[in-house]
Amino acid sequence: DEIADQLKIYPIQLRLNHLNNNSRPSIVIRKVAKEAAWESKLPKGHFQGFAYHHSFGTHVAQIAEISLHQDTIKVHNVRCSVDCGQTVNPMTIRAQVQGSIIFGMGATLNSEMTVKNGRVNESNYDDYPVVRFHEAPHIDVSIIKSHEKPGGVGEPGLPPIAPAIANAVFAASGKRIRKLPIKSSDLCS
Repeated sequence: DEIADQLKIYPIQLRLNHLNNNSRPSIVIRKVAKEAAWESKLPKGHFQGFAYHHSFGTHVAQIAEISLHQDTIKVHNVRCSVDCGQTVNPMTIRAQVQGSIIFGMGATLNSEMTVKNGRVNESNYDDYPVVRFHEAPHIDVSIIKSHEKPGGVGEPGLPPIAPAIANAVFAASGKRIRKLPIKSSDLCS
C-alpha cells in the first residue's frame, strides 16, 4: 500500500496490475473489491483498507471499513473473499474465517500482553481485552468455487485483518501504523 500511495494508484489496482487476470489471487482480490464496493463513496467518516494473504494453499483478500472517533477505531464491516480450493462444508469455512477475523481484530485493536518485573500482568479474559459482541463488525465471507486441491481455512483468514485495518487507518488519518495493538497514542501523535 505504501508503494501504491507513492505511485498515486489504488492499492488493489497496483496488485492487479502485476497478476494474471485469471489467477487465484486476482480472482479473490477482484471479488472482495466488488463485494465491498471499493472506490465507491462511503458514509461520511468511513474509510476502507485492503489486504491479501496466501498460506496453507488458500488465498484470502479482505477489506475493512472503519471510522475514527478521536482516538478510537471502530470496525464497521469486513468483506472477505476466500479461495481454499475444493470445498466440503461452506458453513465451516465461513465460521473459521469469521473467527480468524475476530481473533485478528483483537490482536490489532486491543489484546496486549504486558510484563512487569518478569511477570505477565494479564491472567484471564477479565484483564486481557478481546473483541466483545458489541465491538464485532458485520463480516461477509465469499467463497470462490474452485477445483483446486483443498487448502486450510483455520489460519489464512487471520493475517490480512491487521493490515486491512491499518491501511484503513492510513486512509482516514494519513498515519502509518507500525506496531500492534494500535493504541490511541498511535492515532493522536
